[in-house]
Amino acid sequence: MPLFPISLKLRGRLCVVVGGGAIAESKVQSLLAAEAHVVVIAPEVTESVAAWARAGQIEWQEKEFAAEDLCGAFLVVAGTSSPLLNHEVFRQCETDGILCNVVDDPEFCHFYYPAVVRRGALQIAISTEGQSPALAQRLRRELEAQFGPEYEPWLEWLGAARKFLRSEGKDPEETKRYLHQLASEEMFEKFLHEGERGLIGRSHS
Repeated sequence: MPLFPISLKLRGRLCVVVGGGAIAESKVQSLLAAEAHVVVIAPEVTESVAAWARAGQIEWQEKEFAAEDLCGAFLVVAGTSSPLLNHEVFRQCETDGILCNVVDDPEFCHFYYPAVVRRGALQIAISTEGQSPALAQRLRRELEAQFGPEYEPWLEWLGAARKFLRSEGKDPEETKRYLHQLASEEMFEKFLHEGERGLIGRSHS
């Protein structure tokens, strides 16, 4: 089945994670990074999940899963050690029209977690549509080497430049061409070697 790639805004949205072990922990962490409202349903959880709950970063309901736990959820992750329970969660999501991911079980997923390279606001996601997570991880490592941490301040500068240029009210096509020039490999190299001052001087020459 072809996938539709999107980047979701989850800030403040209710995201339910069923399970609290090592399988679920990384999913909780990624939802926290997206500033989602995370609720974990599990009788027991890892120390990290418990620490997030104590700090008020997530809500932990120390109980077995029940269908009503999904009420109002925007997205659900089933990450227990029981395939039967995971499939029960998925079927309930199907009934309720909620997006669901059963960890490491592609047949029971409305969406997959891609392998992601993160450099600040820059995110490069790799998906194999669940066919080979190992390949996705290998490609992620290669891209991490190609796109180093220097891309984070570079992108922050580009974002500030875009905001400034668009506020000037100049011709949109001219602004677009200029922004493409700023995002070029030449400008990136200039940014690396001379910093922001050298870039500004070059961009106005």
